[in-house]
Amino acid sequence: MFTANGDRLNYWVRAAMIGAIYVVLTLIFAPISYGMIQVRVSEMLMVLPYFTGAAVPGLFVGCMIANIFGGHGMLDIVFGSLATLIAAYLVTKIEHKYLVPLPPVIINAIIVGKILSIVLEMPFYLTAMWVGIGQVIACYGLGLPLLLFLEKRRYIFK
Repeated sequence: MFTANGDRLNYWVRAAMIGAIYVVLTLIFAPISYGMIQVRVSEMLMVLPYFTGAAVPGLFVGCMIANIFGGHGMLDIVFGSLATLIAAYLVTKIEHKYLVPLPPVIINAIIVGKILSIVLEMPFYLTAMWVGIGQVIACYGLGLPLLLFLEKRRYIFK
């Protein structure tokens, strides 16, 4: 995986930067980042594992930190962040660029939808639907254009 200490440092610096950007975007857009109806703008970064594995731990830690500020407690901090980890890992396995945003949409609709149904005492089908719609907006509406933009500039991830 790594060929030299510089590669290892580069990997973790990228992970930290991605995590920090995730947190900042989530907090800047906090009014729409939390709750049953949410469009977490930072979820557009879920396309980054398509380019670099460093995005996987970065997104996981960034989501965990962002969820601390969300007010939904340990359930969201732990399982919401694990949903991001699972989705980010699955993105690394996707080869077709138009399918890259799909794992975060599906995983978050199910897991975060369930978390919110418990925390907000709402029916699961409602919370899953609203989280799914927000994820489609963030991951396809914002993330896919980001992916297409970055694909033309792959040198950024070298």
